[in-house]
Amino acid sequence: MISKEQFEKELDLIIANAIREDIGDGDHTSLSCIPKGAKGKAKLLVKDEGIIAGVEFAKQVFSFVDADLIVETFIQDGERVTYGDVVFIVSGRSQSILMAERLVLNAMQRMSAIATKTAFFTSLLKGTKTKVLDTRKTTPGVRAIEKWAVKIGGGVNHRFALYDMMMIKDNHIDFAGGVTAAITKAKKYLIEKKIDIKIIVEARSLEEVKEILENKGVYRILIDNFNYKDTRSAVALIGTSCLTESSGGINEKTIRKYADCGVDFISSGALTHAVSNIDLSLKAV
Repeated sequence: MISKEQFEKELDLIIANAIREDIGDGDHTSLSCIPKGAKGKAKLLVKDEGIIAGVEFAKQVFSFVDADLIVETFIQDGERVTYGDVVFIVSGRSQSILMAERLVLNAMQRMSAIATKTAFFTSLLKGTKTKVLDTRKTTPGVRAIEKWAVKIGGGVNHRFALYDMMMIKDNHIDFAGGVTAAITKAKKYLIEKKIDIKIIVEARSLEEVKEILENKGVYRILIDNFNYKDTRSAVALIGTSCLTESSGGINEKTIRKYADCGVDFISSGALTHAVSNIDLSLKAV
């Protein structure tokens, strides 16, 4: 995964771009009808149920818009919320609160939905060693906050992007001329470029699992679109040689059965691309 410094940089870029997109040359509605020095308060009101996420991100947004805004927090990231809960109260310049409002709500509604779904998937794995992974199937431009939400919900982040981990998938294998050719070329590239990142290889069959195992230095094997029987066979073949990951259309009805096959991880794009926003409002008090 990327470093803390890289992650913070991603958050800064998200906030700066979102504020630029939303405010442009000014929030003319607020500027026209609210005096510049007017002060006010607003509460983050929950109108739904789930896991709250994005509280710390909201604080960063408020600080970016106006460093003098003060946030009093009552519920932290990762806590369960229900209808009527107040997560925080922000106080300070009314114009500043209104300028930050939409970004805070958009981010927190999305992040809370992701955290809630992740927590649900994680609960289905209770009693197994298997952990839930996210994917790169994220909303363009805001990957950092969506992956942050997965962690808040109890999941584990997969690679952040193409640059922090190698993942040799079916198309790479076919274009490279086979499993061994792809792995060999990947290792050579890392040595030549002096890059220290891990290699994951996707297997489409038990024969490909065997071939991957013949090549040393693979961090994790992605057991993709296997049925339960073949997944168990793949896990037995791999043993302790490297980590294992199942993927491919796994949902809440099948995730436990795949975990019971003994895989270390199950990756699901649905954590970030198939969620419905949690209903939240920012109301003046």
